[in-house]
Amino acid sequence: MSTEPWLSGRLAGISPFLVPLLYSFDQAREDLERFTEGLSTEQIWRQHGSINPVGREIRHIGGAVDRLMTYLQGRQLDEKQLAELKVESEAGASREELLAGMDAAFRRAESVVRALDPASLSEPREVGRKRLPTTVIGLLVHIAEHTQRHVGQAIVAAKLARM
Repeated sequence: MSTEPWLSGRLAGISPFLVPLLYSFDQAREDLERFTEGLSTEQIWRQHGSINPVGREIRHIGGAVDRLMTYLQGRQLDEKQLAELKVESEAGASREELLAGMDAAFRRAESVVRALDPASLSEPREVGRKRLPTTVIGLLVHIAEHTQRHVGQAIVAAKLARM
C-alpha cells in the first residue's frame, strides 16, 4: 500500500495551513479511482435503498467543491451553478466522465488555494442565500471534510453496486 497523501511531506511553495485541502483532493482521487475500478455505468448509477448511487456522490463532490470555492472567493452562486445542483442525481455519465469532472473541479480549486495568502485565513465569508457567516479557514476545512464524507459514501455505494 502506498503512503497516503497527507503523509507525503510538505508541498513546496504552499503554506502548511493550505496543504491539507490539497491532500484531501489527492486522497479522494486515489480512493475513488481504486474503489470504482471496473464498475459499469449501470453499476455506477444503481440505487440501493436510500443510499445515493456512486455517480451521484462523485458528481456531488465536484459540484460542492465548485460551489464552496465560489463562497471562498467572496462570491455567491450563479444561475449555472444552481442549475447544476439540480441535476446531480441524473444518471448516465460513465465512471470516467464523472472522475474527470471531479478532477476538473479539484484542479480549479487547487489553483485558487495555491494563490491564497495565508494571512487571509481569518477573513469573513458568507455562505448561501442566507449569507451565513464563516471564514476562509472555515470554508477550507469544510471543503476537505465534506469531500471525504462523500468519498466514504461513494465507497459504500461502490461496494453495494458490486453485489
